Amino acid sequence: QVQFVESGGGLVQPGESLKLSCAASGSSFSTYSTYNMGWYRQAPGKQRIWVATISPSGFTNYEASVKGRFTISRDNAKKTMYLQMENLKTEDTAVYYCKPTDFTTWGQGTHVTVSS
Repeated sequence: QVQFVESGGGLVQPGESLKLSCAASGSSFSTYSTYNMGWYRQAPGKQRIWVATISPSGFTNYEASVKGRFTISRDNAKKTMYLQMENLKTEDTAVYYCKPTDFTTWGQGTHVTVSS
């Protein structure tokens, strides 16, 4: 059974950067490169929302509030996806999740806290 493990979260100050990783586990998941992959986040007391997606060919799309600050990328050979976050704001504080856009199962997420 394939699982997606998020990592790289932490506590940073406004204006700083973080890079999140999303690694797919399970050697049987040989079709990783064919999936659209997405990052999502859930801020305290709010619903989980979509942040960014990347297609198998590398086409990207971003939620308006992160466009220009966040960069999604993937390494299909490593079955890993990344989210480079620049100029972080307090409103970026959330638990960040990753998964193929067609999947319904969520992982544990990684916590990002932006605070001075």
